[in-house]
Amino acid sequence: MTTVCVAGATGWTGRPIAEAVLATDDLELGGAVSRSAAGHDLGEAWATAPVGVTVVADVAEALDGVEVLVDYTTPSAAKPNALTAIAAGVHVVIGTSGLSAADFAEIDDAARERGVGVVAAGNFSLTAAMAQAAALLVARFLPQREIIDYASAGKPDSPSGTARELAERLADVSTHPLVVPVADTAGHPEARGADIAGTQVHSLRLPSFVVSTEIVFAQSDERLTIRHDAGGTPTPYVAGTLVGIRAVPTLVGLVRGLDALLLRD
Repeated sequence: MTTVCVAGATGWTGRPIAEAVLATDDLELGGAVSRSAAGHDLGEAWATAPVGVTVVADVAEALDGVEVLVDYTTPSAAKPNALTAIAAGVHVVIGTSGLSAADFAEIDDAARERGVGVVAAGNFSLTAAMAQAAALLVARFLPQREIIDYASAGKPDSPSGTARELAERLADVSTHPLVVPVADTAGHPEARGADIAGTQVHSLRLPSFVVSTEIVFAQSDERLTIRHDAGGTPTPYVAGTLVGIRAVPTLVGLVRGLDALLLRD
C-alpha cells in the first residue's frame, strides 16, 4: 500500500485524483493540501461525506508518513512543493504546468542527491502522451516544425505545460535554424511566436478551448500535423497520474513526460 498526498486536492484536477486514490486497493490517501480548505475534512471540503483526511495549508505539514506527493497546484507553488517533498525523502508526481526546463533540472538534481523519484508531465492523458511520442519520432526525420498552443481565455500560463514540454523535449531530438531569423522579420517579429528551446511556439487564449496542442512539421511541398485536443473534464488525466504514482517509487531522478515513463526500457 503506497501512501499518497495530493496538493491541490480541492482543485479541478486534484480532486478527481484524490477521489481515484481513495477508490483504489493499492493506494492510500494519507494527506491533502489546499489553502482554502485547511482545517476541514477533505470530504467536507468537497461537500460530501467525510473521508478521514484533514486538509492542511502547506505541503511541509502533510508529508509525515507519506510516500508520494502529487502536485496539481500552481506554477509558483509546484517547484517549492516538489523540493520540500524531495528533501523529506518523498517521491513526487508533478502535473502542474508552467515549470521550465531549468526548474526541472534543479528538481532532477535534488531528487538524485536524495535518492527519490520524480515523474512530471505537462499532460498526463494517454492520448497526449502518444501524440508527444509520435512527434518525437517524426522530429528525427522532419526537423522543421512549429507548435500552436490553444487554451482557455483564462489560462494564466503561456505556453501550456503540454506545449512547453513538447518543445523542450524536441530540442533533444533535432534542431532547425529558421530560414528568416525572428530578429530579421519585418513588421512585428513578435507575431512569429516565442522561441522555446529552439521551436517557435504560438499561444492562443480563447473561450471554448481547454488545452489543445498542435505541431506542424514541414518540408518542401508537404506537411504533417499532429494534434491533441483535451475535453472539458479532468477525466483523461486521472489514469495517467495513477500510472505515475505507482511507478515513481521505483525511480531515482526525474522522468519527464508520460510517454517517456510508458515507453522506457
